[in-house]
Amino acid sequence: MQDLDEDCTKNYSQKAALAIDSEAMGLVHGRDRLCLVQICDDEDNVACIKIEQGQKKAPKLQSLMENKSIEKVFHFARFDVAALASNLNIKVSPIFCTKIASKIGRTYSPRHGLKEVISELVGVELDKQAQSSDWGRVEELSQKQLEYAANDVRFLLAAKRKLQNMLIREKRWDITKRCFDCLPAICELDILKFNNIFEH
Repeated sequence: MQDLDEDCTKNYSQKAALAIDSEAMGLVHGRDRLCLVQICDDEDNVACIKIEQGQKKAPKLQSLMENKSIEKVFHFARFDVAALASNLNIKVSPIFCTKIASKIGRTYSPRHGLKEVISELVGVELDKQAQSSDWGRVEELSQKQLEYAANDVRFLLAAKRKLQNMLIREKRWDITKRCFDCLPAICELDILKFNNIFEH
């Protein structure tokens, strides 16, 4: 079983916010297993946790993800939160999603992918070439994969701060927070394969 080590757990537990991402064998919960969970704090301390095939729990990771005093920042939280619930029975809370925040705040742009959001708000160009690769490989992940995985969380906290300031300025912060509160229920519906239940 793979999990956070004691030092990382202690360090991360003292933070107000953490950037989180995950990599899987695909995008279908229940079919495509979770392979990697990445975490980064405000001091650029990155941890990559490789999840073993058949692994059903990661107690230290779970304790951190369910810690109500630590905000967990994702880009497209809907996928990652559902993946953590489906694979490791982790109920993430509280949640900040930079994709939702971008869609509500950056209404001047139709582009809300991580690459575009980080480029505009943080001024960093992300290399996404390793995105579609074999994250479940038995051997060690390649250096390129690890660099890609780390960079997906490395700039999220900076983007989150910019987006939150924008949302407050535009008086859209309250509705955005309520969208974040809805995410656990939406993720559960995704796991159960319900689609478009809010439509006529």
